[in-house]
Amino acid sequence: MNELRVVDQKEFAQRRKQLMRMMGKGALAILPAAPIKFRNRDAEYPYRQDSDFYYLTGFAEAEAVAVLAPGREHGEYILFSQERDQTIEVWTGRRAGQDGAIEHFGADDAFPIGDIDDVLPGLLEHSDRVFYTMGCDPDFDGRVLGWLNHIRQHARGGARTPGEFIALEHHLHDMRLYKSREEIKRMQRAAEVSVAAHKRAMQACRSGMHEYELEAEYLHEFRRNEMQPAYTTIVGAGKNACVLHYTANSAQMADGELVLIDAGGEYDHYAADITRTFPVNGRFSPAQKEVYEVVLAAQAAAIEQVRPGNDWNAPHAAAVRVLTAGMIELGILKGDLDELIEAQTYRRFYMHRTGHWLGMDVHDVGDYKVGEQWRQLEPGMVLTVEPGLYIPARSKGVRKRYWNIGIRIEDDVLVTKTGHTVLTEGAPKSVADIEAWMAAGKAA
Repeated sequence: MNELRVVDQKEFAQRRKQLMRMMGKGALAILPAAPIKFRNRDAEYPYRQDSDFYYLTGFAEAEAVAVLAPGREHGEYILFSQERDQTIEVWTGRRAGQDGAIEHFGADDAFPIGDIDDVLPGLLEHSDRVFYTMGCDPDFDGRVLGWLNHIRQHARGGARTPGEFIALEHHLHDMRLYKSREEIKRMQRAAEVSVAAHKRAMQACRSGMHEYELEAEYLHEFRRNEMQPAYTTIVGAGKNACVLHYTANSAQMADGELVLIDAGGEYDHYAADITRTFPVNGRFSPAQKEVYEVVLAAQAAAIEQVRPGNDWNAPHAAAVRVLTAGMIELGILKGDLDELIEAQTYRRFYMHRTGHWLGMDVHDVGDYKVGEQWRQLEPGMVLTVEPGLYIPARSKGVRKRYWNIGIRIEDDVLVTKTGHTVLTEGAPKSVADIEAWMAAGKAA
């Protein structure tokens, strides 16, 4: 039977207080837990709590709703959750119940989830503003609207509905963009295990293996460290490396091919996101090395731009310039460097951005622009830096030696007060380091 997992509530309480200060008295925030999803018939997918909900509560159970009511006399943090039930807990594991919600998870007041239709309309009726994220859970959206309609039906008796609905994510997602020391520790742990998984796969790789066999090496490393994949692992060899979101992972890997692996683990709801590309047989061909060195140089230039005061687009602009110049040098593109960048001709072989925010979600929340301007990087932000080049077979005007070369190199980078820290630097990525590490695996 699963054990009830209790986490230190100090930071969660601080987050709730910070959010309630921004909301102000007379406001109400409603956050539902993630719904249970079914894989087929009555077999559920492994449950993973909604990131916003967990960020404020540390509560991992399904069928729960958190409510924040600044200034409420009987307690500002209310948690609706499942009741204790020994018969059911034999099958599914221990629940916190209402006493546990208060004792272990910091709730000021707690109710059974079955009482929510009786309790929540009264809370709404006494609120001026409601903070809620619409569109994530259509079923729960319908319940919120139902509670409001219930209040309206009693308008003649003096009941009143809140006068304003505000998107909760405007405040909450900006909070999540800045990582605390404890969050960074969790991300460092996720990065550490993910690095070990990439190193394990490099040494396990052999010609003739299937892509899913390499995927299994990652699953092994994640699960033995009490982690799950943070996203669906990509293992693409040969031509499959040129498909950006290739997840079939079913092909046999041939001698002379490159394999691109985009894989990261999740530790206590915090993600790592690493991509490495390496030769199946452990040795880069001259053509593979030429393209790889261009991508590696582009990543180095982009990482160098990760520092406070630079804007979000600075790493991307640096990567694009190096990639385009490299493609000109290799004869993949022809023309003037600035004109090719202006015309975005590089997008034929590099069609995505150079990174994204990283945190509780692998593509984490947070605006990339403030108004019309790119957001400035600040300490505590974490982003990926992941340039690549993807050259499918029969690419017009490109020499055959470069066909079916797909390369992406991705690391997780923390913005610090003085610059940056690469959280995933332990995963080999220079040509020499990759070849030496893979050779050591074959010799072992």
